Amino acid sequence: MLVAHAGWRPLLANVLGWLIAFGVSFSGHYRWTFRDHGVPLWRSAMRFFAVSASGFAINEAAYALLLHWSGLRYDLVLAVVLVAVAGGTYLLSRHWAFNRKPAR
Repeated sequence: MLVAHAGWRPLLANVLGWLIAFGVSFSGHYRWTFRDHGVPLWRSAMRFFAVSASGFAINEAAYALLLHWSGLRYDLVLAVVLVAVAGGTYLLSRHWAFNRKPAR
C-alpha cells in the first residue's frame, strides 16, 4: 500500500513493514507459539531481535538483488523472499530465541 498508494520506494516500505512485523511476531511467539518455553522476556526479546534483524538483513539484500536483476514486479519478488526467509526465522526462533536449553 505504501508503494502503490503513497509513492514510497519498495525497500523503504519494507523497513517499516519489518518494524511492525517484529512487534507483532514477538508478541505472538512469546505468548502463544512458544508459550511454554520458560525463557525470561528480556532474553527471548533480545534473541528474537537478533533472529529477526538477521532475517530482515537477508530479506532486504535478497529483495534488493532480485528487484535489480529479475525484472519481476516488486510485490511478487517480496512474496518469494518473505516465504523463503520465514522458514529459517521460525527454526531459529524455536531452537534458539525461545529455547531455555543452552547451546552446546
